[in-house]
Amino acid sequence: MKIKDFEKKLDDIGITKKDFANIVGAAYNGIINWNSKGETPKWVDSWMDNYIEAKKYNIIKNTVLDIEEEK
Repeated sequence: MKIKDFEKKLDDIGITKKDFANIVGAAYNGIINWNSKGETPKWVDSWMDNYIEAKKYNIIKNTVLDIEEEK
């Protein structure tokens, strides 16, 4: 994934590069060094897709739990 696409996805899901580094257990400087290559490692694209899907799932799950608690 190109760095611009990576940065847009991070912005879309509301996390920073520092947050991303902490979540995936990577060094922040390593994430920043991807800029020199112009793209991210191949695993980042699928990781981002899975993270986005998990966020959607958690929203649905929490909505259902809230509805159940109201009963």
